[in-house]
Amino acid sequence: MDLVSETYVDGRAGPAHPIAYPPLPGVDLADARRFTSGQPFADYARLRRDAPVMWHPEPMGGPGFWAVTRHADVMTVDSDPLTFSSQKGGILMGYGGPEARHGQLHKASLDAMINLDGATHMALRRDHMPYFTPSYLRGLTDRVSAEVTRLLDDMARKGRCDLVANFSAHLPLYTLCEILGVPEADRPKFLGWMHFLEMAQNLAREQAPGDGPIDMANLPPEIQAFVDAFNHNVGEMFEYGRMMLHKRRADPQNDLMSAIARAQVDGELLSDEYLDGSWLLIVFAGNDTTRNTLSGAMKLLTEFPEQKARLIADPSLLPNAANEFIRMVSPVIYMRRTATRDVQLGGQMIGEGEKVIMYYGAANRDDAVFANPDQLDVTRANADKHIAFGYGPHVCIGKRVAQIQLEEAYRQILARFPDIRWSGEIDIAPNNFVHAVRQLGVEFTPES
Repeated sequence: MDLVSETYVDGRAGPAHPIAYPPLPGVDLADARRFTSGQPFADYARLRRDAPVMWHPEPMGGPGFWAVTRHADVMTVDSDPLTFSSQKGGILMGYGGPEARHGQLHKASLDAMINLDGATHMALRRDHMPYFTPSYLRGLTDRVSAEVTRLLDDMARKGRCDLVANFSAHLPLYTLCEILGVPEADRPKFLGWMHFLEMAQNLAREQAPGDGPIDMANLPPEIQAFVDAFNHNVGEMFEYGRMMLHKRRADPQNDLMSAIARAQVDGELLSDEYLDGSWLLIVFAGNDTTRNTLSGAMKLLTEFPEQKARLIADPSLLPNAANEFIRMVSPVIYMRRTATRDVQLGGQMIGEGEKVIMYYGAANRDDAVFANPDQLDVTRANADKHIAFGYGPHVCIGKRVAQIQLEEAYRQILARFPDIRWSGEIDIAPNNFVHAVRQLGVEFTPES
């Protein structure tokens, strides 16, 4: 089968058809630095009302894209891979110029299940599903509960700390390693790899000027040293992944790593390139979104103290509250598709080859679906109608794992630290793909 990275195109410059909705002044979804105060929910509301399918220019010579913000339109795009392809152009707004890419990382980011369409995507997805059955998840819940207790024990006497560094960054990595079957001794490596992947994303956005690409030949010495360390760590991450996946082919275990290693398409085991893509996807997607929702939920409970009081009084509300947290945080900001034909969406004609970007945070606050959408409501009757995990054939297969972690984390946090609150300290990365909370200060009465 063809590798996605060998057929990738960055979208056709447009728009090919007349614009139905004039661009809204002041709305800029391409500048990652504008997301350091959180997602632009006020801009999303304007877009839903006045320009639900808006043509958006791109900096640095990008072809531009259609920004889709209504819940119904996002569901339409996400549920129709024949018309709106992941494989034709990948899931990111853009992938940067060749001179700024890490070759293996770029290929792997494209040659992954999330970027595939049709039978190939479904074949890989089918091989992953047996490891997310109810019986498996029950056992995983017990292990997650024990890890939450351990992490909170370490926090208990502090009274004030960074929730990301002490809790949110650790629980998803622990859960990921449990699902994959990573040996205990190798688990600290994952924290280092995630650190370098996240730092590189942030560095790329902070260093790039608004009118041109990063000058890789003239980086300051300290940044060049980071780039060298990053390249070493990425190489080590892929080398470890290939080694473990080939080891699982020879000696399969009851874990997701074995499922990935032994997955087949058209009767053939995956090539090393597709193994790299599968490895990168599970390492990154299995960690990033849950970590940011864990932190975002603490901020929300502080901003809506009456909802926090309801959860403390009635912990049985936590399963529904987890969906409400995910709806309001919407940790994945967008996903991109590429139109395979001329098509009408939300009153706008879109041309074949043009990029279409779905904004999940906008869809999840659409007042046509959610009453008082900017209000946290842990009893919201339709909280599970959020589409933060996507919709249709590409809906996240690990969404129940994320919910388990949120439920168990806040069950114990609110029981042990009922007065815990966000201190006001927060650092959000300049990232317009993932709502990336790098630091979140919390205060609480310490346990003696």
